[in-house]
Amino acid sequence: MLGLMQRQPLSISSLLVFAERHHGDAQIVSRRVEGDIHRYDYRALAARARRVARALDAWKLEPSDRVATLAWNGYRHLELYFGVSGSQRVLHTINPRLHPDQTTWIVNHAEDRVLCFDMTFLPIVQAIHAKCPTVRRWVALCASDRLPAGSGIPNLVAYEDWIVAQSDRYDWPVFDENTASSMCYTSGTTGHPKAALYSHRSSVLHAYGAALPDAMNLSARDAVLPVVPMFHVNAWGIPYSAPLTGCKLVFPGPALDGKSLYELIEAEGVTFAAGVPTVWQMLLTHVKTGGLKFHALKRTMIGGSACPPAMIHSFQDDYGVDVLHAWGMTEMSPLGTVCSLKNKHLDMPGDTQMAIRLKQGRAIYGVDMKIVDGEGREQPWDGKSYGDLLVRGPWIVDRYYKGAGSPLVDGWFPTGDVATIDADGYMQIIDRSKDVIKSGGEWISSIDIENIAMGHPAVAMAACIGMPHPKWDERPIVAVVKKPGAEVTREDLLKFYEGKIAKWQIPDDVVFVEAIPLGATGKMLKTRLRGEQLKDYRLPGL
Repeated sequence: MLGLMQRQPLSISSLLVFAERHHGDAQIVSRRVEGDIHRYDYRALAARARRVARALDAWKLEPSDRVATLAWNGYRHLELYFGVSGSQRVLHTINPRLHPDQTTWIVNHAEDRVLCFDMTFLPIVQAIHAKCPTVRRWVALCASDRLPAGSGIPNLVAYEDWIVAQSDRYDWPVFDENTASSMCYTSGTTGHPKAALYSHRSSVLHAYGAALPDAMNLSARDAVLPVVPMFHVNAWGIPYSAPLTGCKLVFPGPALDGKSLYELIEAEGVTFAAGVPTVWQMLLTHVKTGGLKFHALKRTMIGGSACPPAMIHSFQDDYGVDVLHAWGMTEMSPLGTVCSLKNKHLDMPGDTQMAIRLKQGRAIYGVDMKIVDGEGREQPWDGKSYGDLLVRGPWIVDRYYKGAGSPLVDGWFPTGDVATIDADGYMQIIDRSKDVIKSGGEWISSIDIENIAMGHPAVAMAACIGMPHPKWDERPIVAVVKKPGAEVTREDLLKFYEGKIAKWQIPDDVVFVEAIPLGATGKMLKTRLRGEQLKDYRLPGL
């Protein structure tokens, strides 16, 4: 027997229809590439998104045709999110921090038909357009007076001219909720990037899950600043969770320095912000240096890489901002776990609570996870046993776009992370499987080594890597970037580890470097650190 309920497909356009009807006057604020602040609301967003859909129809794009973006977080990019996907095309967000050759490969692999770009990225488009034969139209996200003369880009139009000719009356098509909605390529640190192809169903379910109280806890009372880019896994789903809840949206545009972010947070009364640790480090440095404080900010979500304990302490102890440690992947849309406390933890001492907060957290509904050993045997949830982390759920990939086969193992997606899970379901990443250091048959977590180093007041950034050793196979060293004007010696840092970690886990050496290479999403590139910067390095005494 089937239930007798209406069958309404889950679609991205339905999120916008809801926001327009129930939260039409909720603000959307954007710092533009042009330098000024733009303001409008969900009602205006919906009208302009319908114009985008009509403009795509006028260009006779077929259902499932790909429309690419090279753009910052802003209102025009948001209009494309809904106008493209809502009209049954596929939004393809491209990371502009990739090398132009890699961007060219991605555009051609996706077979993009249209590419829309912020003027910041005009040089990228000029470098790749002749090598991207599938792209028929190029759209500069600006008004006609900002359109560059003699750009050399064929069929280039200004976004405002493109959509202004269209009516804002449009009936969103109804189609299968499993239809592709958007796609995002992995960072591709080794080999070519792979594309996760999201569906309307997966995106809407993820929006529900991300907004839950034990996740982002979004509501119509919030003002939300997604610092995480809209070209990085759909800004962690915030562009979809925001209209679902009716919260105010604040977009930073290209200004991601600490001063600009602080001023925007204060001016717009931001209550919740989300981003990677490197961004928050710049913000905290600006606030601390200026003797400033936050007046409205209550919560921040930190993901993308492990959050240093010192950062959590600083946000919470110095500024009263609650930190939500989170974990996910491009292949997971991306949210998998969020570290929020349970009721029984609230009366625990601060140090005990902090030990929990340092973990990546509990799975939100829609994500199932387990850890397995090298033979595929599931390991206990005791907080001590570790293994390869596997996940499954309705917003986790089944296979990659144009992939030769499924990456799943017995229906589970292998994340490439090594983790523990405790009895309460709190998961903690021990390391990436490719980064874990195996010394004398024992595993050493590079994340633990890095977090301790980051707790030293003179350290701005730290990366731990394993180096070959004739007896122990590998031994850890830590590469350190010092804060400007700070002084610290190798011996100071090695002594700093004493009592914080087992003796045999203390790094064999500290190497000071000017910078640690970062990937397109802000993650440390340890392969480059090891293979380029430290290619001639040898452990002391060897």
